[in-house]
Order: sequence, then structure tokens, then C-alpha cells
Amino acid sequence: MVENAQPLADRVILVTGAGYGIGRTAALTYARAGATVILLGRTQEALNDTYDLIEAESLPQPAVLPFDLEESDEDKYRLLAEAIDENFGHLDGVLLNAGVLGQRAPLQTYHWETWQKVMQINVNGQFALIKHLLPLLQAAPADASVIFTSSSVGRQGRAYWGAYSVSKFATEGLMQVLADELENTSQVRVNSLNPGGTRTTMRAMAYPAEDPASVPEAEDIMPAYLYLMSPQSGDIHGQALNARDLAETLA
Repeated sequence: MVENAQPLADRVILVTGAGYGIGRTAALTYARAGATVILLGRTQEALNDTYDLIEAESLPQPAVLPFDLEESDEDKYRLLAEAIDENFGHLDGVLLNAGVLGQRAPLQTYHWETWQKVMQINVNGQFALIKHLLPLLQAAPADASVIFTSSSVGRQGRAYWGAYSVSKFATEGLMQVLADELENTSQVRVNSLNPGGTRTTMRAMAYPAEDPASVPEAEDIMPAYLYLMSPQSGDIHGQALNARDLAETLA
């Protein structure tokens, strides 16, 4: 694990999907490591709950930023980045955690509307967001880190995973293209992280018959999320990583 108790001190980290599951746990982890966390998500109430958890521990005061990645108007993403710039001036890291599952169904019967929604939130929204946040990351006083959230079905396609699987393949491609563009030209490093089976609402939707107690909790993989966001991972760039393997290595 990262030895420095405050490896993110004085850093500003944006977490998408910060109202639930891995996003909430990561936001709390980053705040405990000294970061000012910007909590982005579509549900104000859930974001407020995460805010309260951080405040209850007297950690650096977070910011709540309601935003729905289903938004298809690029100008809204530009305005979002401008608002962050006005309030913070830069970003030291972004965890692109938000995503939706869609259907578990054969492609032949997959709903067109659901396909479009999954691709908008999991791919197009991620692209628009990172496009407009990149100047803020490049303005970081030191290094900066971007973590894309991947999946095992985004590295090996599996039947009935539909748009979710395809969107995660696209996420891997987006990460690789951005990483290659920033190679040797920027202090911003870019990687993808597959959380693996984790006890979340999305996991329960995907595997309704599974015993939740048989699946690791989000806290178990946080060493990987913290390490990739901290300066100690400064030499890791353009890599497709597995959170559980990385967490075990850091233990």
C-alpha cells in the first residue's frame, strides 16, 4: 500500500458516479488521503450522502456537482469544465467511474434505445467529459492521473453482455488513444482499471442469483485506486490493469 498517509494532500480529484458503490468508496478514500474531492453524479441526494460521509470525518470539504452523462449536448460539458476551472483552477486527477449496465440479452433482441443510452453514458459522455477536463489536468502543478473504469467483458467479449461489453471495449480504446497522444508530451498519465467482481448494485443486477457476501467489498480494492491516483504511480501510463491483482501486489 501507499506508505504516505496523505499521498493526495492538496490535490483536487474528480470522481464520477460518486453517489454509490465504488465511486462513493473511492471518493471517501481520496478524501482520507488528503484530497479535495469533486463528487459528480446524476443523483443529488446520493451525492449529498457521500458529502456527509466525508464531512463526518472532518476531511477536506468536498464539492457536489450534479451532472448526468446521458447529456448529449457537448456545450454542457464545456460549461461544466469552466465551472470547475473557476472554482479550482486545475485538476490533479479524474476517476471515470460512472456507468450503466443496460440489458443482459442477446444482440438479436437488444433494445435499440437501451443500446444508445449505454453507449452515451459509458462512452460518449466519458469522451466529452475528459475532452473538456484535459486542459485542467494539464494545468496541474505536478503530475495528474486519469483512471478509466474497465471490465473483464471489455477485454474478452462474452455472450449476452451486449452494449455494456462493447462500451468497455471502447473505453479501453479511448484510454489507449489518449495515453498515446499524451506520451512524452504531458504530465498526465492515463490508465484503465478493471475492478473485478465487487459488491455493488450493478453487480447485483448483473448476477441476481449471486450471494452478495461471496463478492469482495469496494474497500478491498481501494489500495489500487489510491495508488493509481497518487504520485507513486507516476511511471504507469497506458496500462490496462486489474484492481484486485494490483491491490494484492500493494498489500
